[in-house]
Amino acid sequence: MNLKQTKTTLLLILLLIPFLGFAQVKLAKIFSNNMVLQQNEPIRIWGKGTPGETILVDFANEKQSFKVNQDSSWLVSFKSQKFNTKGQSLKVQSTGQKIELQNILIGDVWLCIGQSNMEWPMMREMHYKSEIKESNQANLRFYNPSYAGKNTYNIPFSDSIIKKLNPHDFYQGEWQISDSNTFKAMSAVGYYFGKRINQETGIPIGLINISIGGAPLETFISLNALKNDPQFADKTKGNWLENKSLPEWTKERGRQNTTGKKNIPSDEIGPNHPFKTGFAFQSGIEPIINMPIKGILNYQGESNAQEIERVNEYATLSALMVKNYRELWKNPKMPYYFVQLSSIDTLQYKGHLWPQFRDEQRKTLQMIPNSGMAVSSDIGAKNDVHPTNKKDVGARLAQWALAKTYGKKIIHAGPMPLNAKYKNGSLIITFENPGAFLSTSDDQSPRGFSIDGKNEIDAKILKNRVIIPLSEKPKHVFYAWKPFTDANLINSEKLPASTFKLKIQ
Repeated sequence: MNLKQTKTTLLLILLLIPFLGFAQVKLAKIFSNNMVLQQNEPIRIWGKGTPGETILVDFANEKQSFKVNQDSSWLVSFKSQKFNTKGQSLKVQSTGQKIELQNILIGDVWLCIGQSNMEWPMMREMHYKSEIKESNQANLRFYNPSYAGKNTYNIPFSDSIIKKLNPHDFYQGEWQISDSNTFKAMSAVGYYFGKRINQETGIPIGLINISIGGAPLETFISLNALKNDPQFADKTKGNWLENKSLPEWTKERGRQNTTGKKNIPSDEIGPNHPFKTGFAFQSGIEPIINMPIKGILNYQGESNAQEIERVNEYATLSALMVKNYRELWKNPKMPYYFVQLSSIDTLQYKGHLWPQFRDEQRKTLQMIPNSGMAVSSDIGAKNDVHPTNKKDVGARLAQWALAKTYGKKIIHAGPMPLNAKYKNGSLIITFENPGAFLSTSDDQSPRGFSIDGKNEIDAKILKNRVIIPLSEKPKHVFYAWKPFTDANLINSEKLPASTFKLKIQ
């Protein structure tokens, strides 16, 4: 080849490079080997490609084609399937390219959100060693991505973290089958929930875990939902690091990570960060809206429980988030199950408002239809915000789902107060979910009741009621109204009662 031919060849290669790079068809990040797709819903496959090019997709003996849109997007839909445990393959083809994924199951997909207690991995859970032999669960699958800035505390983010502080790169991971290695890093709450549901129903379970240690609830809510709500629009105004409507602790952590860093991606509400208002939603929820899911699991609240303003708005804020998710997924009855905060002393942690916060979470049940709350105040750690018994937490969430979503005839929750009446020298508190009878966890007299939120008073149990002798009618009755409580009321299924404050009738 002479010099002139060489130059011509090189010129052609240089001219073709942009087109060769752009021609690649891509699947959305949520798709990988070993994933679970939602049963009884249209199966949507989507991604990016070259505008105008035809994409061929083959799944479950059905073929679809799509001409890529001008914005490079493409999406095909397949008919719904009932759950099955036989792995299927997915093939995506375009000119000169083929992608093939293997071992895809059809089952129920649950989204896990929250902060560190949802993120808490199996390898640090109380029952981890004994659970290893149970961990090989072929029909339990995890999408458990890591995220930029994980475990980076009190110091500025590195340049490598900053490069990933954008919605596309923030979460990094792929689907995995549960075994003794993969389950180590998985949310312990999610693992125990999914395992129980699969064992009770036979349905393959997929868990998408986008929880973030320390995250406020606001990061999991879309900016549009907040902006369009008169009560919460202020959360989207100005630099989030200085916004008085957001939790103080999360802003402090945000400033520690971003101060002095000029190359962090930013917009009108400030620098990107895992705790930034709407950022986890933009990075983890919005990209999977095309994928139907079964429901939502949430263990969050510690970061929203340190100022009374944040406590008092939490139930309404939670209701806004769930409404937003249900609208986006076009599923107004999508199940939402969450964990009520546990117990902690105030000597080493700012847990002073936890009783009020737990009561706000209880009110959430009344505000959000088709929701459920797993009580965990009986298994808190006195001086640690991370109780390590996640097995009971996951099991209690599963009780709700088995009863309310899967139709099992079981008692799904602990005693919940219905009303409190004063009559003939006694305060009478009536409960729902008593089971066969009310009892106490240690066979002692009931503890945790007061009429001032401070000083406990004697109480006794009579079937599904608690009786408190009093000479005068009080204004309110409180239960488990301490940050770290030893309240002991349970039902016949040994499920604990919720913290509450009730007005006396």
